Formats: sequence, C-alpha cells, structure tokens
Amino acid sequence: MYVLIVIHLMLVLAMIGVVMLQRSEGGGLGIGSTGGFMTSRGTANVLTRTTAILAGLFFLSSLALSILAGLDRRPSSIIQSGAPAQQGPATPLAPLGSGGGLLDQLRQPATPPAAPSGPQVPRSQ
Repeated sequence: MYVLIVIHLMLVLAMIGVVMLQRSEGGGLGIGSTGGFMTSRGTANVLTRTTAILAGLFFLSSLALSILAGLDRRPSSIIQSGAPAQQGPATPLAPLGSGGGLLDQLRQPATPPAAPSGPQVPRSQ
C-alpha cells in the first residue's frame, strides 16, 4: 500500500510539472505567452498526451487507493443476531408493598456525607 501511495504522489508531482510546462493561452490570469521555451505545435501535442496519460494513471491510482482503504472495513449491524433474546427478568419480582423497591430506598433517610479531607471553598451566608 505504501508503494502505491508513493507512486500516486509521483504521478501528482509529474502531472503538476507537465501542466506547468504547457503554453499559456493568456485567458486565465490575463498574461499572454511571449514565445520562448516550447512554443512549437509538436511539443504541445506531446505535453497534451502526457497530461492525459498522467491524469488517467492518477485516476486509476486514486481508485486503487480507495478500494484498498475500504477492504479493512467490515459492515456492522445495530441488531445483534447472535445475542439470545430475553424471555423475562432474571430475578423474580417481589410482591407489591414488600419493600426493597426504589420508592422504599428514597424514603429512607440519607446518610450524611463524609467530612471532606481537602481544602474547602468558603461559602457566603
């Protein structure tokens, strides 16, 4: 996978270089071409073909990288098919009024909190 990433980055750099070598038509930035390096029609065709080939290879390497990235993913389900269904509560219910319920716990007096062992924040009264 690392080899494919390195190849992908090399394709990116090559494509940037080839695009930068092409002759400007003067429309994008308002800067026209004044001649000079690579102005003939033959080099323009070579650069155009090279750009197209590099773009196709870039597309294929991007596709291969995305496929390789998706291979490690496993589909998951919210509904667990292997978990046994619950038939009922594990412990039998106590009869009403026999104690031990949530309301009985709330009716019992609360135990006072333990004395703090660290420094306290002063309270305004």
